[in-house]
Amino acid sequence: MNKLVFANLIHRPMRSVISAAAIAIEVVMILSVAAIFLGQVDGTKSRTNGIGADLIVAPPGSSFISALGSSPVPARNVEALRKLPHVAEASPVIQKTSVGASLEVLYGIDYESFNALKPFVFVAGTPFQHPYDVIIDDVFARSDKGYQVGDTIQILGRPFHICGIVESGKGGRKMVEISTLGELTGAEGKATLFYIKADDSSNAHTIRQEILSAPGFQSYQVWTLDEWLSLMTPAHFPGFNIALNVVTSIATLVGFLVIFLSMYTAILERTREIGILKSMGASKTAIVSMVLRESVVMGIVGIAVGLVLTFAIRQVLLVKSPTLLFEITEGWIIEACVIAFLGTVIGAAYPAFLAARKDPIDALAYE
Repeated sequence: MNKLVFANLIHRPMRSVISAAAIAIEVVMILSVAAIFLGQVDGTKSRTNGIGADLIVAPPGSSFISALGSSPVPARNVEALRKLPHVAEASPVIQKTSVGASLEVLYGIDYESFNALKPFVFVAGTPFQHPYDVIIDDVFARSDKGYQVGDTIQILGRPFHICGIVESGKGGRKMVEISTLGELTGAEGKATLFYIKADDSSNAHTIRQEILSAPGFQSYQVWTLDEWLSLMTPAHFPGFNIALNVVTSIATLVGFLVIFLSMYTAILERTREIGILKSMGASKTAIVSMVLRESVVMGIVGIAVGLVLTFAIRQVLLVKSPTLLFEITEGWIIEACVIAFLGTVIGAAYPAFLAARKDPIDALAYE
């Protein structure tokens, strides 16, 4: 029976290849959408964790996705935060989402206080020397044609001079002076949030109470870094699970229909063959098993090809777009494989039972 299964697949190579390709595309679609989004979320978490802050203070009513908001509070409020007991350093920051060649978050920083949270590690260049200087990280420096100190890049429609390149993992990939970004965005003297460094990390919860008890800060949002990191998950991003479910459903439907059509056509083409098998004593179970085995083989091949293509896409993106993180997790690999495999088997189920119900006399007389 196994020889017959492989013979049937080889007899119609184009159909088998197309069916396996559809399953492979199904796997690639599911994994790619999840990998791109998870990569951006985890990249943001990693770079925020690398800032060196113990708490994040945001204006009243702010979301933890601060870069999607505006810069609604005076940056000078940082002075009140610095005077609180157990606060070693406080730094105002403007975060601005920019949509150009790619989606990115620009950081407007007060260099002295931001560097005090955790010092930058310079690969080349120096801190800001002029208002329209920009510090970039080494990942962005490797993107596109490659950037070096002294090059000019466009930010919000204005030319900026690259004054320094730092190791990635601290803040944004592009950082400018907070006063400059405030001027360009109409938020002079404002801040999106404040990063707080405690004198001791164990005092983080004490500092939060001190902030919420300080005049003017009672309604502010205050998160310890651990609390903020725990919020940065797909479940907390509006629409992500819906979008992923839609893509997964479409991919599964495509794989299901291709397998269904492939196996249904195969049954029609092999009506006489099935009649011969049944006349020789093949049971309904044996016929169903034969058809399902063919679909399983195509499913396994398609899943394997899909995984190889997904990892190939990741390698290409690492070279072509190093700032676009493509995170393939074990959990999503398992989920994509299970969805693709079940879709394949279910797609072949009806054709399999259709073949098993054929009357051997009618099948032998079929032209």
